[in-house]
This record gives sequence, C-alpha cells and structure tokens, in this order.
Amino acid sequence: MKIFLIEDDTALAKVVKDAIQKYGFEVEQAQDFAKLTEEIQRIQPDLVLMDINLPYFDGFYWTRQLRLLSNLPIIFLSARDHPMDQVMAMEYGGDDYLVKPFDNEVLVAKIKSQLRRAYGEYSVAGERIFSFHELQYFPERLEVHFGDQKEYLTKKEGELLELLIEHAPRIVKRETFLMKLWDDERFVDDNTLSVNMGRLRKKLEDMGLVDKIQTLRGQGYQLVWEVEK
Repeated sequence: MKIFLIEDDTALAKVVKDAIQKYGFEVEQAQDFAKLTEEIQRIQPDLVLMDINLPYFDGFYWTRQLRLLSNLPIIFLSARDHPMDQVMAMEYGGDDYLVKPFDNEVLVAKIKSQLRRAYGEYSVAGERIFSFHELQYFPERLEVHFGDQKEYLTKKEGELLELLIEHAPRIVKRETFLMKLWDDERFVDDNTLSVNMGRLRKKLEDMGLVDKIQTLRGQGYQLVWEVEK
C-alpha cells in the first residue's frame, strides 16, 4: 500500500516516513506544496496523511480539492488540538485526526484501520448496499447510483443518506442525525446539518432525483419516492 505524506516539517516528515516504512508501507512525500492535487494524481496513493498548516494553502483547502477527485482515506496530522479543528477536518472530508506529538504505533494502527475500511473485505466481497426503490448507496465506496447515473459523496453526506434510507419513508429526527454524525451537539452550529443535507439534496437532484429529500419543519427529514401533490 502506498501512503502520500503531506508535511512541510522535514524533520518530522522523515520520522513519520521511517516509522511507516518499517511496517512495509511505501511512502511518498509531497514535494510541491502549490500543486498537491497534481502530485496525488500522478502518484495514485492508497491513503493521504495531511498536515493542516502548510505553505500556500492549508490542509482543509487541499482536502476539499482532493474530495472532488477521490474518496481515498485522509488522516489529518496536526498540532492543533481544539475540538473545532477536528470537527472542521471531518467536515471537509477527513476520515481521522491525530494530534501531534503522537505515538508512531497509534499512527500505524489508524492507517491500517482506514485501509481496511476502504479496501478491506467489503470492497471485494460482501459489500454493503443501501437501497430505496432504484436508488442505491455503497458506503464503502461513498457512491450513490441511480440508473446509469453515479455521484460521489463526502463521508458526512453518505452517513446522512444511509440514515434516510434505513428509515425511509419514515421521518428521521434532527437529533438522530446529530447523534449519528457528531455524537456531541455542542460542537455543531445550527446550520451544519442543513448545509450538509443541502449538498446531498443537490447531488441527488443532479442525478435526476428531485424532491426526494423532504424537510418537515420542526420534525426532521424524510426520504420519499413519490411526492404527494
């Protein structure tokens, strides 16, 4: 498996690279911090280790750019230990977060966990599928299919759709989404859920699935197939 390390501290990058390679991983380090997406496309890694404080643009920016191209696992490595930094990392498409300084064995364990999630048994056999009428969602790939249409979701969007399909056509309360996605409502502003739901709704509409996610004021959200007139 190939790991792409995005870390501008050369001393720390060497320590991390040496530690990972001991476990048999191939490690490529970022060279041009102004063209990271181009490097990733050229190297085709299986997982990215992403610092936040970087030259030119921060790790949040690059994660957003990468999510337009790929759903490969991204683990943030950062000295920032505020809970909101971790929330933002997940919101922008990260899969895990490790605060510096960290134990190398913990880092390797997280890498192995994300690789199993992305490329493990579900990606080959026994893959989970959530279906509602002709709509299909593949959580291990973060792909939603409708006929010959396909869209890629962020992790948060996928979790929203998973809940909607599991409960469809029943209403899913706002609190249920927050418990599933963030565990602690204190770290989520009032607009976070509606923004993510809006992005999911837009992606479904781009596939021709219009008005399938209904907002019920004061209650929650509902996935429907035939909209009542």
